[in-house]
Amino acid sequence: MLLAGVDAASAEPQRRPAEPRVFGDLEWRQKLFDKGVDLQLSHVSESAYNLGGGTQQILDYTDQVAVGTTLDLERIFGLNDAVIQITYTERAGRNLVDDANLGTFQLVQEVYGRGQTVRLTQMWYQQKYFNDLISWKFGRVSPGGDFATFPCDFQNLTFCGSQPGNLVGNYIFNWPISVWGSRVKVNLEGFGHYQIGVYDQNQQYLGYENKLWPVWYQGSTGVLVPVEIAWYPKFAGGRLEGSYKFGGWYSSGQQPDTIYDINNNVIAFTGLPAATRTGMYGAFVSFQQQITRTSESNPNRGLRLFFNAAFADTVTATTDRQLAGGFWYTGPFEARPNDSIAFAVGTTHQNQRITQVAMLQNALGLGPVPVKDSEYVFELDYTFVPVVGFQIRPNLQYIYSPGGSVINKDVWILGLKTVINF
Repeated sequence: MLLAGVDAASAEPQRRPAEPRVFGDLEWRQKLFDKGVDLQLSHVSESAYNLGGGTQQILDYTDQVAVGTTLDLERIFGLNDAVIQITYTERAGRNLVDDANLGTFQLVQEVYGRGQTVRLTQMWYQQKYFNDLISWKFGRVSPGGDFATFPCDFQNLTFCGSQPGNLVGNYIFNWPISVWGSRVKVNLEGFGHYQIGVYDQNQQYLGYENKLWPVWYQGSTGVLVPVEIAWYPKFAGGRLEGSYKFGGWYSSGQQPDTIYDINNNVIAFTGLPAATRTGMYGAFVSFQQQITRTSESNPNRGLRLFFNAAFADTVTATTDRQLAGGFWYTGPFEARPNDSIAFAVGTTHQNQRITQVAMLQNALGLGPVPVKDSEYVFELDYTFVPVVGFQIRPNLQYIYSPGGSVINKDVWILGLKTVINF
């Protein structure tokens, strides 16, 4: 997410909000912005109907409202290169995966999840030093807002947002959950950046107690420490931009073992509670590259490719790897320069340790137990932009081997996603 009010390319404040809005630059909003206050209001809706798969064919709707403000402290107090961001979100609606028993690893409506309620999603302070050489952020944040960042244009969660949080969401919390944390980034002109973060590990952030306030929950089990190196090359004389991110994480927190109990015997045979393990880790890459540019006046027009991959340890991760790739083509028609066509394919893999235990249970006559492996997801979108700040995105999703089981019926989803920035 871009910081409205601060130009990422320089230390100079912007003269207008970064996000395009349906109502444009209203006079009262521009006056507030000039004084250092940028207001944000957005609405995202996602409808999904299962043409095939599941136990029944139904239509489900879910949405999210986000209300926020960016305070430019340079304009308000004269504090150079400092901003505060505050955002609350409200989610409501139904989840087609549950209602139709689709059995998938990933949501077919990415905006659903983490509780249909109002939450504090952002409350942080950011300070830049030495003409944006160093950037420091502290407060209530989500790790996915800084590390392995990826746009949430698609409707299936496989292709939306920071991938580590999609893979091991039991301890890496993406939007709309916020945790106490801090990040230090070093920006290197002409190359990219290095950054490292430290985030509190506490399952209570997922709950509902004090969800509106920036409280510090008791009983934290450790810290999450991600690192990232990013390279931003420009090819063809600067016309074709790329983004190549490499990183990993280590958590000193605690999670249950995927197959062993408190006595280090197999849970499936004993039924005892899982052993508690300390120390989780993983790695990720996230690539984007513009391949063609069909307009000199509109740098976004053309073909962009992407590839994401995340891998987690097999001791605690139920799903241990996720791969995704695809493309966007912006401005497919001369009369529709802001429209886009997008396609993505991805897979989420179940931890092989769990699969081997299931196979052993069946071999010993203790089944039948479903033997799971990988789920494969395909999504085709068309984004129609009737006015700046408003996107209408019909999509078609196909899911082979839902939940990693070939026994489950293949899923076909007809979806519709809308995004409005007011």
